[in-house]
Amino acid sequence: MSEINITLDDAKNLIGYIRENIAYFLKTGKRLPIPEQLKQRFRNKCGAFVTLNKTNVSGNPLRGCIGYIEPKYELCEVIHRVSVSAACEDPRFPSVRLEELDNIIIEISILTPPKLIEVNEPQEYFHQIKIGRDGLIVERGMRRGLLLPQVPIEHERNWDAKTFLEQTCRKAWLSQDAWKEEDIKVYKFSAILFEETSPGGQVERKYLTEQ
Repeated sequence: MSEINITLDDAKNLIGYIRENIAYFLKTGKRLPIPEQLKQRFRNKCGAFVTLNKTNVSGNPLRGCIGYIEPKYELCEVIHRVSVSAACEDPRFPSVRLEELDNIIIEISILTPPKLIEVNEPQEYFHQIKIGRDGLIVERGMRRGLLLPQVPIEHERNWDAKTFLEQTCRKAWLSQDAWKEEDIKVYKFSAILFEETSPGGQVERKYLTEQ
């Protein structure tokens, strides 16, 4: 993975803006304009996801997660769009309410461009996927599913590469064994992750594997 140049201070600024943007939208129905500082600093195009997690819940804390896979837009524009989308447009959940923000931790995942995994036999995927480093995309025609690198190891899932492939296929609304078929494309990508330690609190880089 070629390291993405995002510092801890950068992440603090981005997550601070994400929280402000969501709150502003929930109050006014409008997105908060992107500050000039963020426009100047985050001009590089890359994919990114914003994830919202509830605090003090048992099981999966997910409250919303939306992003862009390919590097089509500048990072500041991606964050501007998907911060509100994660809160209000994830079809799996009702829109976040303003009072909920005090119990939500914000996480950002900044992605490297997806790379097609080329194999001769489907079982070769197992050797090319590293749990804790790689996120996966499964694609067939217009159907596409993505799971971020943190998904197979968080919340005591402990998935292996086969389970990760199966679950990504299901995310694409395909059969769990679709990864074995010739017309399936499987891509991998990496991400750097930052998250709040508490709602509106300190921001830390999040590592999935030992450094």
